[in-house]
Parts: sequence; structure tokens; C-alpha cells
Amino acid sequence: MTEDAKSGVAARNGSIVRAALWMFVLSLLLFWLPIVGPLVAGVVGGTKARTVGKALAAALLPAALAAALFFVLGTALTGIPLLGFIAGLGVGALVAVHVGPLLLGAIVGAVLS
Repeated sequence: MTEDAKSGVAARNGSIVRAALWMFVLSLLLFWLPIVGPLVAGVVGGTKARTVGKALAAALLPAALAAALFFVLGTALTGIPLLGFIAGLGVGALVAVHVGPLLLGAIVGAVLS
């Protein structure tokens, strides 16, 4: 099997990692558009994922990892663990607000592909 055939099969089936990377990069680039930015990133990532299940996983896993990372770093890097805990919860809430349009866009993108 040639390399082009392998990449065509992978692109046709969709990839959670590729979709998550597209969503992450586009979310960073379009951060200045509060609702439209994550929606566009979700649509593009959903079309890369190809199925609704993969699109939802691609949208939720990076958000959960980012929230957990900020929670752990906020707690570890401050001298007062309670302050880091509160800061980590605040960042987790911001990530949760960002995920709503991203999930909607991922579902729409997966249905469109």
C-alpha cells in the first residue's frame, strides 16, 4: 500500500488527535472572538474528526487536560495552596465556558462531513 493510500484512509476515517490539534490552534488564533472563535474551531475540528463521537472526544479531552493542568500548576506554583486551588478553579470555569461553543461547533462539523 502506498503512502498516499495510507494517508487517505486516515483522513477519511478521521483522527481525534488531528481534530484536537486543529481545535486548539484555531481556538488560540481566534481567542478575540468570544463565541464565534470556538464555534469556528469546533466546526473545523469536527470535520477533521468525521464522526460525532470523535468530535466530542476531541473537544472535551484537551479542555479537561488544560483545566487539570492549570489547577495543578496554580496549586503548585503559589506559596499558598488554597490560593492556587481557587485560581485553578477559576481557570477551570473559564475553560468550561469556552467548551460550550466548541462542542456545538464540533457536532455541526461532524454532521456536515
